[in-house]
Amino acid sequence: MRKRIIDHGPREVAAAEPGWMDLDLLAQVEITSEDVDYPIESALIPGTGLGWRAAQPGEQTIRLLFDKPRNLRRIHLMFHEGDQERTQEFVLRWSPDGGQSYREILRQQYNFSPPEATREVEDYDINLDGVTALELKIVPDISGGSARASLAQLRIA
Repeated sequence: MRKRIIDHGPREVAAAEPGWMDLDLLAQVEITSEDVDYPIESALIPGTGLGWRAAQPGEQTIRLLFDKPRNLRRIHLMFHEGDQERTQEFVLRWSPDGGQSYREILRQQYNFSPPEATREVEDYDINLDGVTALELKIVPDISGGSARASLAQLRIA
C-alpha cells in the first residue's frame, strides 16, 4: 500500500515544539495497513487526531520517503495501549539510497500492562546525514496475539 500526503495550500498547524520537521511537506509515507478511524496523518501531523492504528493484527511497517536527503538529529516516538497486556517490539531503520538498503538504528521491546503501563515514549538523539528513507517496523505482540499496532506520535528533527 502506498500513500501520499499532499499540501492543499496554506494552513494553520497546531502548536508544536520548534525544530520538528513538517513531514506533510517533506515526505511521502508508505504503510502496510490503516484503520480508517486512525489514519497515519494523526501520528505524523500535530493536532490532527489520536494517532495511527493498523487495520489488522501482525507486524506493520511505516516508511517515510523524503523528497530529498535529510539530516536527522532527533526522533521522538510515542506508543499507547490502554486495553491489552502485551510485549511490543519495534525496529527503526534508515536508508541513504531511497530504500535500496537499510541500516538499523535501534531495536527495542516494551511491555504494556494496562491500566498501569499504557504509554511508552522514546526520544533519541541521533546524527544521521543523507537520510532518504526512515522505516519503523512494529510487532505489536511478540507472542503472536491479536493486538494491532498503533503509534500515537512520530516527530523528527
